[in-house]
Amino acid sequence: MEIPDDYGESTVYYRELDADSTRLHLLEAKAVSARGAKQVAAASAFLLEDETTSELSFEEATKELCLNISIKKGETFSFSLVGSICSSRDFFDPYNEAERQVVYAVHEGQEQLVGAHERLWNELWQSDIRIEGDDDAQRLVRFALFNLYSSCRAGSRLSIPPMGLSSQFYNGHIFWDTELWMYPPLLLLQPELAKSMLDYRIDRIGPARKKAMAYGYRGVMFPWESDDTGEEATPTFALTGVFEHHITADVGIACWNYYRVTRDTVWLKREGFPLLREIADFWVSRVVRNADESYSIVGVTGADEYANGVTDNAFTNASASLALEYAYRAGIACGEYVPPIWKEVSQGLRILQFENGVTREHATYQGETIKQADVNLLAYPLGKITDPEQQRKDLAYYAERIDQQNGPMMSYAIFCVQYARMGDAEKAWEMFRRCYLPNWRPPFGVLSETPASNNPYFMTGAGGLLQAVLNGFCGLQVTEEGIVQLPSVLPPHWKKVTVTGVGIERKTYFCTRK
Repeated sequence: MEIPDDYGESTVYYRELDADSTRLHLLEAKAVSARGAKQVAAASAFLLEDETTSELSFEEATKELCLNISIKKGETFSFSLVGSICSSRDFFDPYNEAERQVVYAVHEGQEQLVGAHERLWNELWQSDIRIEGDDDAQRLVRFALFNLYSSCRAGSRLSIPPMGLSSQFYNGHIFWDTELWMYPPLLLLQPELAKSMLDYRIDRIGPARKKAMAYGYRGVMFPWESDDTGEEATPTFALTGVFEHHITADVGIACWNYYRVTRDTVWLKREGFPLLREIADFWVSRVVRNADESYSIVGVTGADEYANGVTDNAFTNASASLALEYAYRAGIACGEYVPPIWKEVSQGLRILQFENGVTREHATYQGETIKQADVNLLAYPLGKITDPEQQRKDLAYYAERIDQQNGPMMSYAIFCVQYARMGDAEKAWEMFRRCYLPNWRPPFGVLSETPASNNPYFMTGAGGLLQAVLNGFCGLQVTEEGIVQLPSVLPPHWKKVTVTGVGIERKTYFCTRK
């Protein structure tokens, strides 16, 4: 057994115990987190169908529990390995709890454990995407769903980091990757998983309130990289932790969209509106009023993280405007007092344009290479730009300005959604392929973050890919009336897409080639 270098002091040991009439041979480990804040324990054991032909031994030198098997030619032998990992984050006594879980698994046996596992997965797969006419796309989409479904659990009040459970890359921190990329497809297909991701933010309003106060603002200011405590965990050399404030608007947008889908008025009054109110208070304190009575947001980093400390970033202004609008609507829905300034600022935030009518990314933008889509997010998912000609103009301008080597994979998924909804099947298919093909890694089809990287599975990219299918090709959209299906088109060679288990009513939507 090997313990990652990320941990501090650690020990691997062998232990035998009798649980009722069952003799258990356990390989165990314990360690402390790098800075000593948490204790972690692991336990594992073999599940053997036939113990008469096998022998277990512990190798002290290598810290390995070895299974020695004696079988004759033509015979078969099967076994399973069960393991558990517990920490003091979730258990007061993680060491004994890790053992208890393995004891439980051994007594349940392989058949019971696998049966329960399959039942739970079958429940999740009631919400599925079935593509007819493209087996490669079907595998790609199913693998994306599998990875997202694997990375969150209803009721856990936890969210999903960019690499999910595949690694400790980005230290497991929570970014906008959750609210803007992974959350939307899960809100459509697994609302309870989406709620858990939103619960993560609600549970950490206290630290967000303290951050706002520390920076001189009111309300809540969510960190760009949120750790388990909800405090800012961005490395100090990265300016995103100082300037990337749109995350607070992204949380607010996710909050209202949850209400749109569920119509849970009890939740809205108890948790949703209180959160939106503090988000609105933040943006009112964050904006600057101009001489012409419009409003600006000064000194931010937008979705394009190559431009730090800019004024009137298009995505930041548009998402803040939307968060303020949603806070206003939530207050009205709850019968609460709504300050008029929320609407005034929402309607007054500036969205700039070049002389040729292209939406300008920020006040000093001159056509430089950008990290990822920023302006284009105003059409989808924000819905602030609705004119197709404006969308086409912005798409044509920014699509080729994205960093082709180091930009993350989500941008082209956004382009796919817009082209599909505008009825351009060929262009939508081109953008769909561009949103994953440069990042696809054989032999298992892992999606890397960028065309130049080889990191473990990138959950954020999976979220974008699924939006391309669900919101683009299938036209699904969260609106004030709930989930609706907008006109859209499929790729030329796809015959049909069936989306099952959508929303709290578990509806089925069909999309056919026109």
